[in-house]
Amino acid sequence: MAGLNLLLTGPPGSGKSTLIERIIARLSRPLAGFYTREIRQGGRRVGFSLITLDGREGVLARRGLDSPFKVGVYGVNLADLDRLAVPALEPSGPDCLVVIDEIGRMECFSAGFRRALLAVLDSENDVLGSISLKGGSFIQAIKARPDVELIQIGPANRDDLVSLAERFGRPGRLSPSGSRR
Repeated sequence: MAGLNLLLTGPPGSGKSTLIERIIARLSRPLAGFYTREIRQGGRRVGFSLITLDGREGVLARRGLDSPFKVGVYGVNLADLDRLAVPALEPSGPDCLVVIDEIGRMECFSAGFRRALLAVLDSENDVLGSISLKGGSFIQAIKARPDVELIQIGPANRDDLVSLAERFGRPGRLSPSGSRR
């Protein structure tokens, strides 16, 4: 049986990452995956860090980083992305929730990330993630998958969406048909 693939989307600053953190804080089940954070210096954003749920950290992108892969002024660090994010998407078992914050242009430069993402979306594991509001054909194809539930987030609904944690419940929850997953 396929897992629940729930992806949050919305404009930058809409609260996607914060909502994901609030949801997973309510869960008591194995977790795998990663999240991203702004790197700030002197009150100015200079890049993005990548932090796995098991505590490893690297740089996803940074202003002035020499890279052939750019998003705006940020050079994308494929080495850290492939070294940290790709293996972090491997679930530890069938009850493991895979958290992906986020599926965006920077992450999609990595062929390894794209392959790992497709594998976990096709798996029996549940996935909770965020995905860019805009994006190229790969991002649009992920959003259009029939097994992906896409939820638009914004200031009006982000606090109410913490209740999505109930959908991920504890491992072995009952499916709508009443059978154990």
